[in-house]
Amino acid sequence: MRLFGNGLARAAVRFKPAAFVGTFIALVLAAAIVSACGILLESGLRATVPPGRYAHTPVVLTAHQRVGSQEESEPAPDRVRLDASLVATAARTPGAAAAAPDLTFPVRRGDAALTAHGWGSAPFTGAALAVGAAPRDGEVVLDPAAARAAQARPGGRITLTTADGAHRFRVSGIARTSPQGRTGGPTVWFTDARARALSGHPATVDAVLVRPRPGTTPGALAARLERALKNAPAARVCTGEGRGAAEEPGLEGAREVLEGIGGSFGGVATVVALFTTAGTVALSVGQRGREIALLRAIGATPRQIRRSIAAEALLVAPLAGALGTLPGIGLAHWWFGQLRDKGAIPAGVELSVSWIPLVSAVGAGLLTALLAGLAAARRPARIKPGQALGEAAAEPFRPGVVRTLLGTAALAGGCVLAGVAASSSGEDAANAALGVVMLFMLAVGLLGPFVARGCAWLVGLPLRAGRAPAVLAAANARANARRLASAITPLVLAMAFASTLVFLHTSEDHATAGQRREGVVADHVVSAPGGLPADATARAGRVRGVAAAVGVLRTGVLVRKGSGDGAWMETASAQGVSGTGRALAAVQDLDVRTGGLDALGRDAVAVDAGLASSLGVEVGDRLRLSLPDGSTAAPRVVATYGRGLGLAQVTLPRAALVSHVTSGFDSHVLVRDAKGADPAAVAAALGPLGEVTGPGGYAAARDEENELNAWANTVMAAVLGGFAAVAAANTLVMTVLDRRRELAMLRLIGSTRRQVLDMVRWEALLVVTAGVALGTAIALVTLVPMARGMTGEGPYLPPLTYAGFVGAAVALGLLATGLPARAGLRHGR
Repeated sequence: MRLFGNGLARAAVRFKPAAFVGTFIALVLAAAIVSACGILLESGLRATVPPGRYAHTPVVLTAHQRVGSQEESEPAPDRVRLDASLVATAARTPGAAAAAPDLTFPVRRGDAALTAHGWGSAPFTGAALAVGAAPRDGEVVLDPAAARAAQARPGGRITLTTADGAHRFRVSGIARTSPQGRTGGPTVWFTDARARALSGHPATVDAVLVRPRPGTTPGALAARLERALKNAPAARVCTGEGRGAAEEPGLEGAREVLEGIGGSFGGVATVVALFTTAGTVALSVGQRGREIALLRAIGATPRQIRRSIAAEALLVAPLAGALGTLPGIGLAHWWFGQLRDKGAIPAGVELSVSWIPLVSAVGAGLLTALLAGLAAARRPARIKPGQALGEAAAEPFRPGVVRTLLGTAALAGGCVLAGVAASSSGEDAANAALGVVMLFMLAVGLLGPFVARGCAWLVGLPLRAGRAPAVLAAANARANARRLASAITPLVLAMAFASTLVFLHTSEDHATAGQRREGVVADHVVSAPGGLPADATARAGRVRGVAAAVGVLRTGVLVRKGSGDGAWMETASAQGVSGTGRALAAVQDLDVRTGGLDALGRDAVAVDAGLASSLGVEVGDRLRLSLPDGSTAAPRVVATYGRGLGLAQVTLPRAALVSHVTSGFDSHVLVRDAKGADPAAVAAALGPLGEVTGPGGYAAARDEENELNAWANTVMAAVLGGFAAVAAANTLVMTVLDRRRELAMLRLIGSTRRQVLDMVRWEALLVVTAGVALGTAIALVTLVPMARGMTGEGPYLPPLTYAGFVGAAVALGLLATGLPARAGLRHGR
């Protein structure tokens, strides 16, 4: 309590509130970022989905949706399924009244998409016949929405397209569903046997639905099922809220996204926010060096000075932190909503806002302000009063030994990590990005006075040849290296982080677009909103004038990188192609490096050269991978190629993938015209299969998949770069306001108002030039190895985007110095 009652602190805050405005703003922004990231992290950890179709089923058996051991697991690219024999095992379990398999897969009626199930699961999911009878072989039951769309009644006929082609069915009945059991679109039910055949994976099921006997609780039945399934480690028993996770396999991916943003990015953002805040607090305390020295001269003890600084932090930081959590909550809600709208988070997942991230944000800001203030006041509070007054009169250039050593170590660490990134490939290189930036930024912050003096000398060379305001600006920069460093560091932060995050994506996107443009050599690309059935490729091949037609089924697989305790699972893009290797070469130029596509077939795979290098496999080796549904395979590598980034990192026969995905519809059919064929006539003949475009249609569809990554990079750049930019403006304003006496003195000795403002502008341009140059250098040191590792090319910096960053920095520097300088000159009249 004595800290809160400290008279010096209360007087400083009460009578000189302007001295604390900059600190207050920095703490508010830091709390906003820390709390927003903390809320997203907590939401990922607590993410659940309420049961929908499974709300009427007390116990559900499903498979774990992660692949790999607990330490190295990764969400499966598609749904992991259970062996169909577990239905009988569940039905025989004591206490089980009935068990049924559940399957969910897409079908189409013309251009309309429907969701298909087996009728055996209908009683377990709240579906019941309203009209007609249960389906038999060759029959289907429709829900009211599907029946209205098809204008179908019991006894009528309907044509449905599944992954293997079109089929004609008789409508046996119309079923109503409960509100929880509605899937959000038209639904169709087949017999269980027909559903397993049409789904493409007849030996597996999505889940097993179990109903207990009267007198048996769901918990008791779940315990018995766990004992009965002890030889099936992939299966898990779900009750209560766990049934929602069993129904929505995308929940694991949503958790990964939220935990990645809140944890990985949030950790970096928190460090940046607290690092910048600490600099602002230290600047604020340092600007009051004269006051501290005067207090020492009139008898204040070092302990009293330290207690005063601590009390100031306790008075300002909690209020600023509490205020900052409000925009933090708003930012988290906006971020979460955007992720949901873009399909990264299932609709049933809710944002979790509790006191934990909010209190953590306030506490982190308080601790940062306290430590930074005490560190900044350590020397003026410790030295003799006379010496303190002397140092307050003229800024000393004496960076501490510990600070210098730590800064040198951070610089060396950044160089070493950049070298590691340069020798890596793929995502291994990308993972080192933020580490490289953070180390170099730490080095800039710790070695700031040295960096500032060097920049002042180098950038000041042309200024010293200019007119009086420019010469005076250069002299001020050399004499006040610490002040210059506090202004340069946030600008370097903003430029380095924004450039790294944005230009990493532009580099990847530029290389990807180039590889696709060169890799897709087909004359026509056939596509449809819901995909194309397998027979579309055969039908395209029979069109007059077509030399080759290849169906492409796009998905993902998991590969294991590293070895031993340091191994991890990583997702790789994959394509399943129909036809021979020669036909594939006619529509896709994969840029084969070793081996050949002629051997592509059963138990064979072609791999991107960069991925093969990082996995340590060559032609003739076995590539151990997990297929989309988690099944393991080890096909023989028959070729490596160079355009995996633009097309797919792994190329397999379509037959090896189709039984391991939920939707077996092809993404595209690529068509090559025969020599001398009329392209327009071929395109017209392909029209009934779907939308026919040129090679650019394939690239446009692929670009949509990268939208989420591009958006995420842009948002992260905006959050980090925007915070650093505001911090830079805040620091510049604080610096100029602290120089009001200096500016007034220049006016008293004869300098005109215009000369003083010109001097301030030249100083601002010097700071901006140094910040932009250093930030760009750090970004390039980070981007060059990353871009080469990921794309095999150098980074791509769009000129207009980079010019926008530079222009924003210049505008920020001029406004943040010019406006307070004008105000100070008016006040000094």
